[in-house]
Parts: sequence; C-alpha cells; structure tokens
Amino acid sequence: RPDVPVDPAHVAAYAKVCEFPRKDTVPLTYPHMLAFPLHMAIMTDGSFPFPAMGTVHLENSITQHRPVTAAEKLQVTARVENLRPHAKGRVFDFVTTVHSLGELVWESTSTYLRRGKGDDSAPAGAVFPEAPPTGTVWRLPADLGRQYAGVSGDHNPIHLYPLTAKALGFPRQIAHGMWSKARCVAALENRLPDAVRVDVAFKKPILLPGSVAFGSHPLDDGFAFSLSDPKSGAPHLAGRTTEL
Repeated sequence: RPDVPVDPAHVAAYAKVCEFPRKDTVPLTYPHMLAFPLHMAIMTDGSFPFPAMGTVHLENSITQHRPVTAAEKLQVTARVENLRPHAKGRVFDFVTTVHSLGELVWESTSTYLRRGKGDDSAPAGAVFPEAPPTGTVWRLPADLGRQYAGVSGDHNPIHLYPLTAKALGFPRQIAHGMWSKARCVAALENRLPDAVRVDVAFKKPILLPGSVAFGSHPLDDGFAFSLSDPKSGAPHLAGRTTEL
C-alpha cells in the first residue's frame, strides 16, 4: 500500500478501544491496522494454500524503530514466508514492514497456525519470563469484540456474538489477540522507549464478557507482562518488551 495517510479520527477511535492515551504520535500497535487489509487480501486470494477461517494467531512481534506521527504518509508491505512444521499442524509468518520516505519505522511478524497433522519434533514456540498478576484486573464488556472489529476491520465471527462464536466451536465470543496485546502495551506505554520491540504469545482465548488479570515485571532491558484468568490463573497472553 503506497502513501497510506494516517487518519487522526481513526487513530483516536483505536486509542479509545485499546485505552491508549491521546498523543501526537500513533500507538505502537496502530500500524497493524494499516497492514491488516494486506493480510486479508493475501489470505483470501485463491492461490493462498489455507482458508482464512480457522487459522489461529499464535505469536506477534512488533519492532518500533521510532514513533510514527499522524502527519506522515506510509508505505506498507506484507508478505508470507517460512512455512514450517508445528506440533499441532503447520505454521507460517506474515512479515510486515512500514516505511516513511524510505526510512524503516516499524515492522512486525505474526505467526499463524493451520491445524492438521502435527510434528512432535518441531521447535516449540517462544518462552517468556514470568510476570505474575500484580492486582490489576480489567473487566471486559460483551461487545468488546464488536468495538475492536469496528476500528480494525477484523470481523471474524468468533469475536462478535455468542451465536456466531458457538458455530465455530467457542462457548461465546472471544477477544481479538491483537486487542489484548494493544491493551497490555497501553498499560506500559509511558514506560517504554521510542525504539522498542514487543513480543507476545497468545495462549487461551479470552471469553467475553469476562475479566483478565494483568501482570508486569521489570527486566534489565524492558518488561515482562502477562494476562491471565483472575480465578484459575490460566494464561491468556505472555510477552516482553526489549529496548533497542
């Protein structure tokens, strides 16, 4: 996507849903919104080997080289690579780069699983430092998936209504993984440097409505953070930030 403008109204709507503060620069996770149309164009193309529905987002890594301002026009590129075996099927990566006037300002890798015949000898996923809950609990409304779909364009039925989620095997609708990452980054936002990498692994789905416990722990070069079930302790997300 060449010369993509940043829409301040859209940035504000996204920031509100993910609870980022209003600033002159866009939230660290926001460029993913500009790349998502490219991801969907690739996944829904007839030559793509896997259907979009049923593909599971396992991990996401974002590197922000510097903050992006609302005045910039951006060049957004996405590609798929590194198809490889996994214990539960096969995984592949969506690699996204965002440039401003030729300068690389942001990049990400999203790892997706297509379930099938697994390979027990395949490498395991990323392992993160522990970040036990610190007493912060977020109560999430039933329409959170619809709110995030409105700003992200991701209208996967598993996120919208109990009936549409049940048709795809969930007891009720679930939160978007990238919303959960964005919400964690928003909680840490005022402690992160301008140049930073944020890695996460998505664990158990977050049912809506529901509650999640947030945890964070300082590291030598950043923070470990997590989301978990406040009652059972079951993990929903594990992640870390790394100063560049």
